[in-house]
Amino acid sequence: MSGKWLAITTRLFLAGVVCAGELLATRAALAQSSGSSSSTEMEAVLFVQDPHLPKANPAAARASGVIGSANAYSGKDGIDLVWIPAPIQRLCLGKTEKQCSVIDYCIRTTNRDVAMCRNLGIPLSRLPSYPAGMRPRRQHSVLFFKIVPATSPTKGMAMLQDFYRSLPQASLDRLSMSARVRARIQYTNKADDDDLQVLEILAVAPF
Repeated sequence: MSGKWLAITTRLFLAGVVCAGELLATRAALAQSSGSSSSTEMEAVLFVQDPHLPKANPAAARASGVIGSANAYSGKDGIDLVWIPAPIQRLCLGKTEKQCSVIDYCIRTTNRDVAMCRNLGIPLSRLPSYPAGMRPRRQHSVLFFKIVPATSPTKGMAMLQDFYRSLPQASLDRLSMSARVRARIQYTNKADDDDLQVLEILAVAPF
């Protein structure tokens, strides 16, 4: 074999080794990444909120038979479920979901000298700390829309819809103890962030 062909063959062989090595490294990284997360099924109490999706056509609302409810025009029948860390629930009552998320952020951030924390309306000294291993580690929300209970992978959606439609709009705009559900969830711990999946609605407030 000539020196030229030997060099080409050698380069091709080495390229194959590098590609194979990169593939193995990628698989190893994926395995390590998947190994760094853990999922737990548990029960949790979630707050029910109006996600304020685009409003539905009034004629369509009348035709669907939901015109009588305070939130008959809630767009695509959207429902927001919010999981709030226990240490800030008292502070969040009567506030919007967004205001509560700012409280949550200002507790977790390493730099509170930002506008949203300075304008929080609560002295930063009053903010609680989050204990190690707390679940959830931050505020989570899950948005449901275009809900069809019969085909939804989440069990108990009909009960959630009926409950949502029975609540006064004030309870859906601001966090309220009367607008809560107990749910079975899957909570996944990840290195970079956590994930929440609602598996089943078990009960509605009061409980």
